[in-house]
Amino acid sequence: MDHQTWLAQVTEDIVEPDRPICDPHHHLWDHPGSRYLLDELINDTGSGHNVTSTVFVECNSMYRRSGKLSLAPVGETEFVQGIAAMSNSGQYGPTRVAAGIVSFADLTLGEGVRPVLEAHVAASVNRFRGIRHAAGWDESPDIRNSHTNPFEGLMMDDNFRQGFSILGEMSLTFDAWFYHHQLSEFADLARSFPEVTIILDHFGGPLGIGPYQPESTYTEWVERIEALQPLENVHFKLGGINMKVNGFNWHKRAMPPTSDELAEKTARYYETCIDLFGANRCMFESNFPVDKDSCSYAVLWNTFKKITAGRTEDEKAALFHNTAARVYSIESVE
Repeated sequence: MDHQTWLAQVTEDIVEPDRPICDPHHHLWDHPGSRYLLDELINDTGSGHNVTSTVFVECNSMYRRSGKLSLAPVGETEFVQGIAAMSNSGQYGPTRVAAGIVSFADLTLGEGVRPVLEAHVAASVNRFRGIRHAAGWDESPDIRNSHTNPFEGLMMDDNFRQGFSILGEMSLTFDAWFYHHQLSEFADLARSFPEVTIILDHFGGPLGIGPYQPESTYTEWVERIEALQPLENVHFKLGGINMKVNGFNWHKRAMPPTSDELAEKTARYYETCIDLFGANRCMFESNFPVDKDSCSYAVLWNTFKKITAGRTEDEKAALFHNTAARVYSIESVE
């Protein structure tokens, strides 16, 4: 059966359907055999939850095919700015798609990254918020390194850090994506640049395939993630834990998981972060369409709502909307 038919085997009533949601992490692309553009996203965000706005995060999409190589990623900002303008017309429903845009710039350019960042700002003056330079690296051939082709120790590299400092000068955000065993490197980076607003994606990438097992990884992850507690410039995206690399193997089942099943296996990651860092530093994310390999959008956000059933209203408001809207300055978008 095709993937959409597989997902459709599990349908659920929407929990708290009126709760406002800012989804701070999704992608848009049109690759051979894989299309996820405005229509596909709206189909997911419109599946029952009240998604008022979203943030696009880079995925090597629609780079410029000509001109200076370092400026090629600006094509992604131009592309998403156009999608955002379509959404902002209201013709596609009430969700403000890509109200914030996070693109890519190669920080190993050092000072040379400044004109790239300036070009991103010019391409989307009212929506561009910052960049992600993925650093996921592992020595195992079973683990696919990040699409940016990082080298070992990227976050400790002098050129990378020189480029990183410019983010602070320009008041731009940094989304971090890597694997759990790199958390110590990340902590050093965040500690060295307290003026930069940093958002840690996908719990810091707990691996569960190849030489890693979900249970032992969780224990190591808890020890490493605790070191980030005093770093007030670090915020946390709670999601992206249902990818194939996390090792839960939802995609291999005859039927996709229910929200209860997802919560049973993964709630401890969410609860650890909320308890350690507080709701005002945490935000739920869909990571769609990547996590769509494992579950539907409606089921995923039901999972978040069930995990937080015992939290206060202020905590819920922060986790589902306010933290993301504040960190990415969503409310200022016209």
